[in-house]
This record gives sequence, C-alpha cells and structure tokens, in this order.
Amino acid sequence: MDMPAHTAEHAWALGDTLVSRCRGLLPARTAVAHPCDPVCIQAAVEAAGLGLIDPILVGPRHKILAAAAEARADISGLTLIDAPHSHAAAAQAVALVRAGKAELLMKGSLHTDELMHEALKEDTGLRTGRRVSHVYLIEAASYPKPLLITDGAINIAPDLDAKRDILQNAIDLAHVLGIAQPKAAILSAVETVAARLPSTIDAAALCKMADRGQITGAVLDGPLAFDNAISPEAAAEKGIVSPVAGKADILLAPDLMAGNILAKQLTFLGGGHAAGIVLGARVPIILTSRADSEQTRIVSCALAVLVAESVGLVHPREKVHG
Repeated sequence: MDMPAHTAEHAWALGDTLVSRCRGLLPARTAVAHPCDPVCIQAAVEAAGLGLIDPILVGPRHKILAAAAEARADISGLTLIDAPHSHAAAAQAVALVRAGKAELLMKGSLHTDELMHEALKEDTGLRTGRRVSHVYLIEAASYPKPLLITDGAINIAPDLDAKRDILQNAIDLAHVLGIAQPKAAILSAVETVAARLPSTIDAAALCKMADRGQITGAVLDGPLAFDNAISPEAAAEKGIVSPVAGKADILLAPDLMAGNILAKQLTFLGGGHAAGIVLGARVPIILTSRADSEQTRIVSCALAVLVAESVGLVHPREKVHG
C-alpha cells in the first residue's frame, strides 16, 4: 500500500473505532518479515503499544537493531528471529504462520512480490481454496460512508472466477465491519452490457452468480460506472433503478490499475483516509509501506486483527484469563 502521509494529520473516527474494537482482544502474534528500516520498526512498535499485535521480528539481526536505534524504538521486549536476507525472512515468517506460531503476517521493508511469492507457494505457503486479494478501506470526505475498494494491489487482470473470490473477500470484510448486507457495485466505464467491454460481461455474470448462490452476503449490481455507483443524482439522471446505484459499500474494480488509481485518487486528491489488508490466505496479511501514514499502518493492523478474530484466530482476553 502507498497512502499519503498527510492523512495522518486529520482525525479518523472510524479508524479509532476499529482500534477500540480490538482492545478486548489478545494481541495477535504477528510475523513481521524483514522490518529493516525505521518506519517498519516504528509501525510494529506502535501497533504493539496499542495492544493490537505481538510482533515477531524476522530478518537480519544487525539491520533490525540498527533500524530500531535510528527510530529510537525499544524492541527489547519483542521476539527477534535472525534471517540472513529478505527472501529468507519472508520464508521464515510464512513458516511461523504455517506452524501456528503467528496469527498474522506483516510486510516489512521488502518488496510485496517477495513476501507474496512465499505466501502463495503451493506446498509451503498460505493458500486456501479462495483467491488471495487486497481490499482498501477508504473514508472520503465527500461520501457518507466508508468504501471498500478491491483489488488494487494483488490481482493484475483477474478473470471471472478470480473476481468472484475477490468480491467475496470484500463482502466478508464488510461483515466484519458490521455491514450486514453490503451493496456491491461492479465497476466498468458504462452501465450497460457491451461485448466490446469484457468488464461489463463479467459484471453481468457476477450478478447472476449471486442469484445462484455462488456469491453470498451482499446485494450486487453491475456494470455500473463510478459516478452511478456512488452518486444517487448520477444514477437518477441515467434512469438506473437499483438498490446499489448511488449507495455502494463495495467497489469491485475491473483490474488492478483501475482499483489502484481509484484508491489513490481518493486519498491523494480527495483527502480520504485509507487502510487495507490482503485476504483469502490462511491469515490476514498486512501490507505496510514507507509512504503509509501512522493511521494507515495502525488501522490496517486493527482490520487484520478483527478479521483474525472473526475466524477464531484471535480470542477475547476474558476467554483466556476469565
């Protein structure tokens, strides 16, 4: 993820609410792969200080200690596992999750593809029967509720089957956020089905898949252009009668480029708040970036903890201590 640092200057009520929801939970043991710069170390320490995670720092010991010193972060109470380089750190972090020694996986100062390569290995990774995808949680000042935008980080040009899983991942996250029946808009450039625009055909097919129970837990409509998905006035002007148009909770982008550009436009130009995680693996994966604001890093951790709690990976404090 690559969100603007200026968002940290503005209060984010929803973000605070998500962090507060985690206070009754035990910290999630989190394998942090290659946290070898001050920003990554600081993110892990901040999240640990809020009781969100219990970081396990995996990477070259001397680089981690140097980064902590530069950040003036106290890591003396954290577990540190020495690994010679970023590839080995990613492999060991994933292995910790597979062994049940960590409930979350967090990206440090290594490339996303390095971490995801290990996470998606057939025999030693964290694959499930579900396609792995990224979901942005964005709160824009000009929209009355949060938006889930997917997939702007993992799947470059998803086919219909991949889009089904990408959408289901986002729907499941919406449920965790307390949106019982989210409205999902399947985006294209137009609101009518046209053979020359494959994304419109995928949208129509996804809607029928929902009718047949292949996608559950949401109300779907598409294809919808972006304006029709988020503006009741634009939908009315086009004569679109839909339970989703103008009221979307989820925006399914036709491909990675569209999703990435949309999410960053809403933050860099729209002044929105953002967080996000990768879903569909055995555990949630936190993809932090040097450019992320403090809020983005913290709320992304909170999102991951709440998802882990929803599937029984993280437990309430009273269940263990009561």
